[in-house]
Amino acid sequence: MNFSFIANKLRSKITKFSGILSEKFDKTAKRFVNEAIYGIMASQSIMLTEIGRQLESKVSLKKIEERFSRQLKKVKIWQGIQDHILSMAQERVKEDTLLILDLSDIKKKYAEKMEYLARVRDGSEDGEIVDGYWTNQVIASELGSNEVTPLYFSLYSQGSPDFISENEEILKAIDHVSNYVQNRGVWIIDRGGDRDALYESLIKNRRKFIIRLVGTRDLLHQNKVVRALWLAYACRLPYSEKIVRFKDGKETIHSIRYGFVTVQLPDFNMPLTMVVVKGFDVKPMMLLTSVPVKKCQKGLFYIIRAYLKRWGIEDTIRFVKQTYDLENIRVLKYVRMQNMMALLLAVFYFVAVILDQSQKLTIMAGHVLDSAKRVFGIPDFKYYALGDGLCNIFKRFPGKILNFPNKNLDPQLKIGFG
Repeated sequence: MNFSFIANKLRSKITKFSGILSEKFDKTAKRFVNEAIYGIMASQSIMLTEIGRQLESKVSLKKIEERFSRQLKKVKIWQGIQDHILSMAQERVKEDTLLILDLSDIKKKYAEKMEYLARVRDGSEDGEIVDGYWTNQVIASELGSNEVTPLYFSLYSQGSPDFISENEEILKAIDHVSNYVQNRGVWIIDRGGDRDALYESLIKNRRKFIIRLVGTRDLLHQNKVVRALWLAYACRLPYSEKIVRFKDGKETIHSIRYGFVTVQLPDFNMPLTMVVVKGFDVKPMMLLTSVPVKKCQKGLFYIIRAYLKRWGIEDTIRFVKQTYDLENIRVLKYVRMQNMMALLLAVFYFVAVILDQSQKLTIMAGHVLDSAKRVFGIPDFKYYALGDGLCNIFKRFPGKILNFPNKNLDPQLKIGFG
């Protein structure tokens, strides 16, 4: 297999892709986006020095880093890349496509000079409160498929002067994506989405959703106000299934029982369904949905499977953070951090969507140039191997990334390796 030829083809494809994303930027910003997307893939790092090392340039690394810093401060980069990704992805979102919204964090435990550092709850260290930033991701996927479509990546801090509220950040993501996909799709949100402000917006805009309830919410059932958790304990659970979950490379089998209750939110005249599941934890899982549900085993299990798709998306978020070393971000200015999230979105969109199936298989073969450390370690999650494969191919067969005008670019980016 001629990996030198493949590396050159990939660099050409990256240039065409970045040209589409940056078509409304000035010339220097276009060049930066092209070099940054390539550099992040080749180095598996978002550190400007590591990105710069991949450019095969005679210019000093210090000068390249300074140029990158100037470009990364341009306020329109995040919006421009984000809008182009959504424009490219919108046709991939169908009526029943799952739109999984995930709130995560970047911990910067020892940082002092980074702008607008906030307090975040570190998900990897027993919920410790540390300095850092919040991130908001929306990823689309189809039930029964391992393919994903990254749609939206953002970074925010409650310490920023333009911060209004976490609800506002979530609604901004939902509105932005929904406007592009014309309200198609089903929003999947964890317990953090059990908020009046989100329900109000989702119901008002007739958007389908499946949200996990905390349990302390009051619901209307048979014209009576009842606590959700009490309803869950009283719910009949006539159906059963076995669920296999992969977590941290290990397989766990859960025997679950489930049923449903027809409910309403007290302030909204709209029939909803609460699907109740026992078998994952001591307390029952409660899923509130506006999706029309067939009151049968198959219909209810669809809602459960749709929500549990989140588990796989957690691996996707982990892929971005670990593969590209997101928590090692070193830029100090807030706008630069936000723009870096847009570049990461572009990198992952390229890996997940732009590369076709045959190209992905070829790149995963390039993964073995280094080692097979992840091929069998993470079930059904090929993006780690793809990220490693791209990095290994570019390191073994380096070359300059080309910069050229994008006026004649093929929007389908069809460049083969054969």
